[in-house]
Amino acid sequence: MSDFEFNDYRPFTDGEIEVVVRARYPGNEQRGLVPEYRFDVRLPGKPEPIGGVSLRVGNTRHLVMYGGHIGYGVNEEYRGHRYASRACSLIRQVALDHGLKTLWITCNPDNLPSRRTCEILGCEFIEIVDLPEDTDMYRAGDRQKCRYRWDLE
Repeated sequence: MSDFEFNDYRPFTDGEIEVVVRARYPGNEQRGLVPEYRFDVRLPGKPEPIGGVSLRVGNTRHLVMYGGHIGYGVNEEYRGHRYASRACSLIRQVALDHGLKTLWITCNPDNLPSRRTCEILGCEFIEIVDLPEDTDMYRAGDRQKCRYRWDLE
């Protein structure tokens, strides 16, 4: 991924939220890390984020099986408005711009709101997998991940 180039993006909005690039991480091939965009999720006209969404651009085995291309979170007081699914939909074009036609999203089996976000997006539930013991997620206490496939085209 050493020839990877980040794109510049204006804020994405659907009228109810906006998604703004907060940071870009180039990745690290030696550590198995792919380039990543991190976005703040905001209410229009408000500078403080209500959550965040990230897009990892690549297809390592670890990413596809356990880590996922997309991560998201919404601050507790803003949950229940489908902001996570809206944010994912808004950054869909970024993935397509980088040649990704299928994204994998993973979450813990007991994380029902995250699973619901995947359903709202139209992702297909594929399976629940056991995490290898040598992963950071396993060391942090996670034991399994649900795998969802989101076909963008």
